[in-house]
Amino acid sequence: MTTGPTELPSPGPGRLRLLSYNVRSLRDDRQALARVIRACEPDIVCIQESPRYWRPQGQAAWLARQTGTVVLAGGGRLAAGPLLLGRLAVDVLGVHDRLLPKTRGLHARGFAGAVVRVAGSVPFSVTSCHLSLDPDERYGQFGMLLDQLRIAGPGVVAGDFNEHPDGPGWRLLAERLQDGHPAAPWGGEFTSVPDNPYQRIDAVFATPDVRVLACGVPHGLPGVTEADLRAATDHLPVLAVLELPTG
Repeated sequence: MTTGPTELPSPGPGRLRLLSYNVRSLRDDRQALARVIRACEPDIVCIQESPRYWRPQGQAAWLARQTGTVVLAGGGRLAAGPLLLGRLAVDVLGVHDRLLPKTRGLHARGFAGAVVRVAGSVPFSVTSCHLSLDPDERYGQFGMLLDQLRIAGPGVVAGDFNEHPDGPGWRLLAERLQDGHPAAPWGGEFTSVPDNPYQRIDAVFATPDVRVLACGVPHGLPGVTEADLRAATDHLPVLAVLELPTG
């Protein structure tokens, strides 16, 4: 389902294009993935499931080169899968990757986090996350995301939450933050699975002092083809246009 305006808001001072994308360890069509990311023209990319066992830094660097970005944070064992990429114009003021406490027998999880600034904006935090499949562990990780936002004033959290909007952790975030797609619906709503999207488990959240101008799956965006979206990975991306406080 496609909702909202068909055109994205134009660039401006303090405005940011942020893309969130689960890339399934680059196991699918890498060139299709790179084409989708480039066509979205993001300033920052919040990646989930970046390869973390075989040459993680090298594979993160490959994805950055293919998409015209650089590695801002994550991409190693500390972040445990999440990765932040960005344009050269993004100024990194601090890296705040975090390895999360792990329940015995479950996968290691982490956050890729940074405090950054773009032209015209005040410093703000951005965090990429991929939360647990276990409900109890996942709820605790939602709470840790709120802790992550205390690093700076304005903040954005994006990722694969492995939960639906009616889940307790999602509601915890939505009570304190703006859930991007309902706040400013644009493009598609559902992010899984690409062949037959039926659920929204990926999202972009922003603190109340960030204005969400548009947010959704970039169906129909020039350069983004449905064939590439299906071939790139097992999730659909979420693209948001945000207006940050200026200073």
